[in-house]
Amino acid sequence: MLQDPFLLLLVGILIVVGGIIGFRLNPFLALILAAFTVAWMTPVSAIMEFALAKGFSPENARALAHSPIGDRVAKAFGTTAGQIGILIAMAAIIGKCMLVSGAAERIVRAILGLTGEKKAPLAFLSSSFFLGIPVFFDTVFYLMIPLAKAMSIRLKKSYLLLVLCITAGAAMANSLVPPTPGPLFLVVEMNIPIGMMMIGGFLVGLVTIIVGYFFAVWANKQWEIPLRDSLDAPLNEIKSLAEGSSRELPSISLSLLPIFIPLFLISARAAMDTFPVLIEMQKSEGMASGLLRSISFLGEKNLALVLGGLAALLTVVLQKSKEKDALVSAVQAALTSGGYIILITASGGAFGAMLQQTGISFRIAELTASYQMALIPLAFFITALVRTAQGSATVAMITASGIMAGMSQVNLEYHQLYLGLSIACGSKLVPWMNDSGFWIVCKMSNLTEKEALRTFSPLLTIMGFAGLAVIMLAAKIFPLV
Repeated sequence: MLQDPFLLLLVGILIVVGGIIGFRLNPFLALILAAFTVAWMTPVSAIMEFALAKGFSPENARALAHSPIGDRVAKAFGTTAGQIGILIAMAAIIGKCMLVSGAAERIVRAILGLTGEKKAPLAFLSSSFFLGIPVFFDTVFYLMIPLAKAMSIRLKKSYLLLVLCITAGAAMANSLVPPTPGPLFLVVEMNIPIGMMMIGGFLVGLVTIIVGYFFAVWANKQWEIPLRDSLDAPLNEIKSLAEGSSRELPSISLSLLPIFIPLFLISARAAMDTFPVLIEMQKSEGMASGLLRSISFLGEKNLALVLGGLAALLTVVLQKSKEKDALVSAVQAALTSGGYIILITASGGAFGAMLQQTGISFRIAELTASYQMALIPLAFFITALVRTAQGSATVAMITASGIMAGMSQVNLEYHQLYLGLSIACGSKLVPWMNDSGFWIVCKMSNLTEKEALRTFSPLLTIMGFAGLAVIMLAAKIFPLV
């Protein structure tokens, strides 16, 4: 009983939530303490079962199960840091440089010129949704958060609205529309045509972000969360740029480079890895194939963000040529802020990994294997349960699709597309402190943990349920079989 995965989950929740909110521990300390505690309480047999299911050889599975808890936590911490460390560091540099150089302010003025102040949040919502299709959620958030900070100076009481609009659009596109990893896995596992998943995910995503927008508007009125002073984005710098003349700002083309370069390269690489025609073209000889291979090489997300960072540094050099220390101070402030975010995010990843090693996903699969209820909501709630338990939306989608894949071969009254979409929407529930994305949003937007739990977490939860309702209605009206 003391080693039951659900009990271990409860212990982890109590340590993290109680430590941060009750005892005001630093999030890094609370998450690492929870990771070590869960790792210590997890039985060897559960770790063996987890490792074997992941494709480990019996020898490697045994080695993992008998390795010291500190080693297991450190490796999981390092894995997460390796996945997001360079991205966060370069994103922090891009954001800081865009604010210092005035590039963010120039883009904000251009958006306001096209949409007006009243429609600016909708512009952020739609932009993040379209950008979230080819680009990972965290990358979209990194690139757009400096724009939200600059825009909030002009819109006054709309900082929370802008932050929620960015997260709403990027999060839903990332789980619903290929070529991001989660939807691509669903396409293969559930035998769904990729074109159908793209169209279906796009349509469901549009409905969910509209619902998310109305929640964001309500939350913004309910809780007035200001743009706070921070090391990477001092308010006096943002305000002085907002009040300055347009002549003092960089050109719109130079301002867009730090965002456009990584977005173009990452999107182009995603297209080349997805469409058979482009895959074959890269294998041929000639100038065109060489260009495609070069773009594919540069489109690796870490390298693309480094190039975006170099473009951002260039804007500071050109705009602040008379201020010798401007570049050095900007980079130092960005990396100081980014390093703290990396620590928290990596510790959240370690905590989530220790929860996975308890075998909680397998237990959930066992409990729901013979549950006789409608398959669409069943797929949704299985995914939501796994996501809430261990923190990763992608792991939740993979786990749920493994459970539901066999059911999708039954003579259904509707296309299996709807099961896949239901799994995608279920992966949005419920983001909290074991999710690295929660900490990215929380720390880069300067929201407190309580503010994120009552705004960001309900936002994704509500959009997930809205998606479930749309999917069930569409399956009834347009079964596609």
